[in-house]
Amino acid sequence: MPVAAPALAGELRAAVIMAARRIRAERGSADLTDPQYSVLVHLEKRGPLTPGQLADIERIQPPSMTRTVNCLVEDGLVAKAAHPTDGRVVVVSLTEAGRTEVVETRHRRSQWLAAQLEGMTPDEQDRLADAVELLRRISQA
Repeated sequence: MPVAAPALAGELRAAVIMAARRIRAERGSADLTDPQYSVLVHLEKRGPLTPGQLADIERIQPPSMTRTVNCLVEDGLVAKAAHPTDGRVVVVSLTEAGRTEVVETRHRRSQWLAAQLEGMTPDEQDRLADAVELLRRISQA
């Protein structure tokens, strides 16, 4: 008998949140906070951005982003430079150490998840493979 959509929604929401939290617990050697790592990922994907742009992307206030960026600068993971056309604006870019941190964190997270999948039966793995497409559809709605 199919599960009612509201009940399934609650169970799915809880399971996805718990899985995401567990995956995020796998970190690179810099042991960054989630917001700090998120900044590195945005810079890796989009290239240099201003702190204001990063704050908009993360939907946080600019002063909070400035503090996050300053911590990452202190750790050598990002660099700040003057904007090429507006000297009043700072541009934040990923350093090689920051890029290494992103790669290492992704690798650790994928490695942990792969280990969990290897402990499942082939049928369970097939069911999860089918669920991937469904989760993508939900996330793009």
